Amino acid sequence: MLITLLTDFGDFYPGVMKGVILSLAPEAKIIDITHSVDPQNVFQGAFLLYHSYRFFRNAIHVAVVDPGVGGDRKALVIKTKHHFFVAPDNGIAYPSASEDGIIEIYEIDSKISELVGELSATFHGRDIFAPAVALLLKGDFSYFRRVECMKSLDLFDYSFDGENLRARIVYVDKFGNLITNVPANVLKSAKGFKLLDIEFPMVRTYSDVPIGKPLALIGSFGTLELSIREGSAQKLLGISPGVVELEVLR
Repeated sequence: MLITLLTDFGDFYPGVMKGVILSLAPEAKIIDITHSVDPQNVFQGAFLLYHSYRFFRNAIHVAVVDPGVGGDRKALVIKTKHHFFVAPDNGIAYPSASEDGIIEIYEIDSKISELVGELSATFHGRDIFAPAVALLLKGDFSYFRRVECMKSLDLFDYSFDGENLRARIVYVDKFGNLITNVPANVLKSAKGFKLLDIEFPMVRTYSDVPIGKPLALIGSFGTLELSIREGSAQKLLGISPGVVELEVLR
């Protein structure tokens, strides 16, 4: 069973997590999805997990974006029809797990940290989630306790009245594309969008506009993206992830 890792940890901390997993389960096969989620951005982590987990079969997905680390939030293992999810109980795993079909939810006992020899108040990725992954690979649930529910999170919290679109820019990729949470099926009649007095015509591909020109399209996430052909919409607009109001062009 493959293990995927998705965090906001940057460069150093994921390697330590892998060390714990491999020390306890040397047979583990680990794939990094990303460790560049914006710091503490649970929504963005949930969005990226949702758009990556389905491309794996029978995997353990570890998603740790954890502003509540060391507090009273639970650490969870979620069993679904085809996967396991290991994550803090802050909603990050909910959209993916609920889509795949939740079968059982477990809270991870913090005593699992005895397998690591440390229990930091700031690095549960190493001390709780990593050993939980190793035990899952072995089918060992001895540190897990059944619970009835987990926190939810709505990835598609946009609103659209036909004239205005209130969307969330969830993710800015390395090309400066502004990726929103608005799915394609609600935008069939729109000819474009205006944001900060810049018009983004709705097109099918980047090549439908000249180099350097704005455009809107449905990207690989299946949601609306605002882009500049061979340029950066993020640099042009100076916008970071968050809620924006778009005027709909018809």
